[in-house]
Amino acid sequence: MSHTLILEVGIAVGLVALVGLISNKLRFSVIPFFILIGMVLGQHAPQIGNIDLTFTESKPFIDFMGRLGVLFLLFYLGLEFSVGRLIKSGKSILSGGTFYVILNFCSGLLIGWLMGLPFKETMVLCGIMTSSSTAIVAKVLTDLKRTANPETEVIMGMIMFDDLFIAMHISFLSGLILTGSSSFWTVAGTSLLALGFILAFLILGRKLVPAIDRILQEKSSEIFILVIFALLFIVAGFSETIHVAEAIGALMAGLVLADSQYIKRIEQMVYPFKDFFGAMFFFSFGLSIDPLSLGGSVLWAAVAAGVTILCNVASGFFATRFSGLKKKTAFDIGFTLSARGEFSIIMANIGKAGKLLPVIQSFVVVYVLILSIVAPLLTKESRTIWSALFGKDKSTQKPVKTLSDLTRGQPQDNPPT
Repeated sequence: MSHTLILEVGIAVGLVALVGLISNKLRFSVIPFFILIGMVLGQHAPQIGNIDLTFTESKPFIDFMGRLGVLFLLFYLGLEFSVGRLIKSGKSILSGGTFYVILNFCSGLLIGWLMGLPFKETMVLCGIMTSSSTAIVAKVLTDLKRTANPETEVIMGMIMFDDLFIAMHISFLSGLILTGSSSFWTVAGTSLLALGFILAFLILGRKLVPAIDRILQEKSSEIFILVIFALLFIVAGFSETIHVAEAIGALMAGLVLADSQYIKRIEQMVYPFKDFFGAMFFFSFGLSIDPLSLGGSVLWAAVAAGVTILCNVASGFFATRFSGLKKKTAFDIGFTLSARGEFSIIMANIGKAGKLLPVIQSFVVVYVLILSIVAPLLTKESRTIWSALFGKDKSTQKPVKTLSDLTRGQPQDNPPT
């Protein structure tokens, strides 16, 4: 059936595009739609003529496109990361971000303990429950036209802080899971190697930026894209050879190129690849999930989703206190940050690569689906929910003017003499 490979890939991309159009019409996040269409077709879809809608023949190729999606997602994240922005936002990020990470990480420990998971699975679960979705958060803020709101700077700052945690936790999981060793010293050594790789690459890589920029001076678009892609794939591939997750290598490549004078051109070039391969990443993840296997994870994932929302609202209150924002923005911050998506799935895939218990995969599907749907809805209605619970903000209510108020202070007609 190799002669149907291209056709199957074309159908897969077409179906992903179709559900993307539907989600945009509904003004909703595309991530749950991409996962759901993969789940519907992955394990139990029918075969129509020569077309196998389970995508058995093309699945290795689709999986590889999904793998590229992870690289482009992390690479683009690195390009957008700014140490200057992190410092500028000050204590609101450090306090709110630290509280956010600690609270969500501890909630992962709690859920892992209640589920009776082993240590490695629990560490993956902690990463899943701490990793907010940058893609969903950015889309929600844009759709709701809140990008200029004062709380948005705090939200993006806390996301950046969370991204730093994600990078470090992925490094830790690489040492814990991908080496296949249970020795403490082996795990510690690999984790320190990952940290050393990150620091060394940031220091040495930034010194190479001027040389890279000289190469990128070439007006040829072919040379430009080849140099960028070569750097991305070589760094990601090399990191994998030393048991550091390839996603970390992609993130490091993006962080280095963030200092390039051609950063805007790089972002414009990478953006469509991030969107295309990112969509295939979620679709390929859905293909790997059997919907009939999710039953045992629904209750725990629902409980975890509820705990996540409560923890994020609490971190929102904490952030407002240190940033000087109004308390009612705590719901805006907490509900927005509750979205889970790409990074939670990346954490789960590390567990899958390390052959951990399959319950992690089932859990993350239901957990991500719940929060990628519920969090944007809660964010949209955050002001209404606040008003229903605590009443309307009296300071924003303008007093109703009476007729005497309107005429007061106006010149009176001269009385007749």
